[in-house]
Amino acid sequence: MTSENLRNKKTVYLVDDHPLVREWLTNLIHQQPDLAVCGEAESGAQAREAILALKPDVAIIDIALKDSSGIELIKDLKSCCPGVLVLVLSMHEEGHYVERALRAGARGYIMKRETTRKVVSAIRQVLEGKLAISEEMAAAMASRFVEGKTLATASPTEQLSDRELEVFELLGQGRGTRQIAELLKVSVKTVQAYCARIKEKLNLASASELVREAVRFYEAAHKI
Repeated sequence: MTSENLRNKKTVYLVDDHPLVREWLTNLIHQQPDLAVCGEAESGAQAREAILALKPDVAIIDIALKDSSGIELIKDLKSCCPGVLVLVLSMHEEGHYVERALRAGARGYIMKRETTRKVVSAIRQVLEGKLAISEEMAAAMASRFVEGKTLATASPTEQLSDRELEVFELLGQGRGTRQIAELLKVSVKTVQAYCARIKEKLNLASASELVREAVRFYEAAHKI
């Protein structure tokens, strides 16, 4: 996309670890007269560097990236590029992640199973300064607010920090402690400490029970 083509269009940067998703989004966005893709990345580190340089209007980010959590990238961008609006496009069920994404700095959350019309509509809503979430999730969040419930009181897994939830989900994917440490670029002892805190918060008695609950959570989040 040349600078001439980008003129008078809102620019969008894509962050997703699946090439087919990035290709689909690129084709979809380039069909819009007012939008253009200015770049793409499969990892958080690559995305942060490019977004700092390009300063797109919107970044579309998946929750699960090649080398990191999308939530951590959103937090990072909120700090270093506050002018860049973030829309999450994810396979993860929104009930598990939408509040975390919004707290991290995202302006919207949409599922990958949604229609192309809804994806484009969500991008434009974010650009207009609106929150782009489903009507069902908006109603659920409003109800929770009226009832005075916080994230921590809603369900046991929501008591986990963003990093603890990331470890919990990786356990649910069948990753071992060493694999998780390598993915998150932390020590094995650090991962073990996360696991200990997760067990305590979820009132789990053993490592096998932790893994069992993690698999159950992962399957529910992905509708497996």
